[in-house]
Amino acid sequence: MPRGDKSDYTEKQKRKAAHIAEGYEDRGVPEDEAERRAWATVNKDDGGGNRSGSGRGTHTDNPAAHKGGRKGGKAAASRSPEARSAAAKKGWETRRRRAG
Repeated sequence: MPRGDKSDYTEKQKRKAAHIAEGYEDRGVPEDEAERRAWATVNKDDGGGNRSGSGRGTHTDNPAAHKGGRKGGKAAASRSPEARSAAAKKGWETRRRRAG
């Protein structure tokens, strides 16, 4: 099988890669890089191409799907340093008051 040949991947794996690539493109990653990352993610999750048919695939725990929440923090990042500092001080005072 030549490099880049996707014939051994199931339709579900192809849909999965397309969906992942779309997510990367929405975040500004170039199309070819998004596709490369998407297929790398499918390979990491599923261990490469699986032949279609009942019982022919291998069960995976979807390790790449466990990264939810790691790209958060946009709300805090968009605030000014002064506003973040004020919120931190307020939180500290609240924790100190409740602890004592």
